[in-house]
Amino acid sequence: MATTNRPRRVTIDDVARAAGVSRQTVSRAINDKPEIDPATRQRILAAAQRMGYRPSRFARGMVRQSTTTLGLVIADVLNPFFPEVVAGVLEAADARGWHVAVYTTASRIAREQEVAETVIDHADACVAFLLDDAAIARIASSGLPFVLLGNEDRPVQAPTVRIDFGSGIRQAFAHLVSRGHRRIAMIDDRARAESGTNDVRSTLFTEVAAEFDLPVEPGWRQLADNSVAGGADAMERLLTTAPEITAVVSYNDMIAIGAMRHALARGHAVPADLAFVGFDGLALGELVDPPLTTLAIDKHRLGRAAVEQVADQMAGTTGGSAGGSANGTPDTVIRTELVVRGST
Repeated sequence: MATTNRPRRVTIDDVARAAGVSRQTVSRAINDKPEIDPATRQRILAAAQRMGYRPSRFARGMVRQSTTTLGLVIADVLNPFFPEVVAGVLEAADARGWHVAVYTTASRIAREQEVAETVIDHADACVAFLLDDAAIARIASSGLPFVLLGNEDRPVQAPTVRIDFGSGIRQAFAHLVSRGHRRIAMIDDRARAESGTNDVRSTLFTEVAAEFDLPVEPGWRQLADNSVAGGADAMERLLTTAPEITAVVSYNDMIAIGAMRHALARGHAVPADLAFVGFDGLALGELVDPPLTTLAIDKHRLGRAAVEQVADQMAGTTGGSAGGSANGTPDTVIRTELVVRGST
């Protein structure tokens, strides 16, 4: 018995390719959801009509409510760096009438991969701090509007709001050298260093030291858990293995505060014997004695910029602002500012 060759059913992916947008953007346009650029919506609807696309009953049943849900992925709700970022995200999302669902990963790779799957299934867009390239790639390839926070030149294709660590570390070295320091150590974040990702801050530390014609001995870089206690433990190792150092640049303020307090407890004067520079600009750094010199990041702006960029993606426009990532995807660059206090 002869069979009839029926034409293949047009899918949402076919329409997305024809219109040059993601499948999620097609879904939002067809279901008359907000945030879509009018010209993009019209282009999608015209392509769908021309191709004869008809959403399946199953797809119509899966349409979410009209409110947009943004998935925000952070490493640790207890880390004082994140509340200001979250505040910036909430402010920008609230202005658009979006809901925000917050997920935490504790910087664990397995947890990051679990959260990636959850966000894809339950959110309309995603803003995330992630270390694992596989988790980043999973969200990026899903078609979900997605912005990565704090990207450090990873090879994964993902739009980014990144921090200019290079200029920050150069500011720190210029300041320390101007104060007479030539033996400068670094305390790095253990989770990032051991995650298999490109450890940009450590690489920059070595490169910038060379630019200033400064030595870097193997024992002058120590890894620390991302906490005050972690900074103290790393400082103990530095005092034991590298007593000749006179200054320490830390991965962030939490680690720097732990290191500085431990040095003081061991009888070292700060900054006369040892100087300390943190990274983040936490309010906590003003409360310790001596107050911590830090490379401050506008964390509130970091969060707002991420929402603005993901909103551009949802509208079908290009997104991004000043700067551009090495992999060609649009990004936004947050500069750092050296805040000199008593620890240097």
